[in-house]
Amino acid sequence: MILNCIAVDDEPLALGLVCSFIEQTPFLRLAGSFSSGVTALAMIHEKEIDLIFLDIQMPDLTGIQLARILDRQPGSNGPRVIFTTAFNNFALEGYKVDALDYLLKPFNYEEFLIAANKGRAYAELVKPARQAAILTEQEEEYIFLKVEYHLVRVAIKDILYIEGLKDYVKVYLENADKAILTLTSLKVLEQKLSAKIFMRVHRSYIVSLEKVNSVTKNSLTIGSLSITVGEQYKDAFNTYLSRWM
Repeated sequence: MILNCIAVDDEPLALGLVCSFIEQTPFLRLAGSFSSGVTALAMIHEKEIDLIFLDIQMPDLTGIQLARILDRQPGSNGPRVIFTTAFNNFALEGYKVDALDYLLKPFNYEEFLIAANKGRAYAELVKPARQAAILTEQEEEYIFLKVEYHLVRVAIKDILYIEGLKDYVKVYLENADKAILTLTSLKVLEQKLSAKIFMRVHRSYIVSLEKVNSVTKNSLTIGSLSITVGEQYKDAFNTYLSRWM
C-alpha cells in the first residue's frame, strides 16, 4: 500500500529533510511540499492525501490550526497528521486533534520511519473499510424484483415511481413500455430504497424525487401522472417542498 504524503514546514532545511525521508521510504509517495499551511490546504482539498508531515509553528496558519480545520470536516476519510516541531509543549494540542504521532526536531530517519509506519498501519485498517463502502454503493445501484419465476435486475436511476396494488406493486420505469409487476409490498421496497432519492407520498405511491416535474402544496407530478400527497406524509413532503421555494 502506497500512501500519498505532503510535507509542510516554513523552514527550508527542515522541509527538505522531511521530503528526503519521504522519498527514501518505499511505501510513501511525496505528492507535494509547502512552506505554509494555507497553500497546503488547497492541495488537500484537490487531491487524495493520506498523510501530512506538519510543522506546528508557522505564520498565517499554524499546524495546530490546520489540523483543527481538517478535524472539523465531515466524514472520517481525510488525511492523518504527524506533527514535526522543535518544541515539546504542543503534545497535548496534538492529542486533541488526534494526530498520529509527534516528531521532535531534530529527528533522524529511524524516528521518522516509526512514525510513518503508524500511518501505514492506520491506512491498512481504514482503506479496506472505504473499499467496502464503495462496493456497497455500487451494489445499491440496482434492486432485484421477483417477476413470476425470475429475478429481474432494475437500475434504481430508471425508476419513476412505484404503485401499490394490495399484494403486488407496479414499478414504472423511464423509457419502458410497461411497468414491472412484482409480488411484494410498498413497505418492503421503501426499506430497500434510499430515503435521499425516494419518498413515500401516499399509501399507494413511492416516487423518485429526481423525476418529479412539478409540485404544489398538496401534490406532485411525474410525467403525466399527478399524485395527491397523503395526510400522514405531508410533513416529509413539506420539507422536500421547501427546496423548491
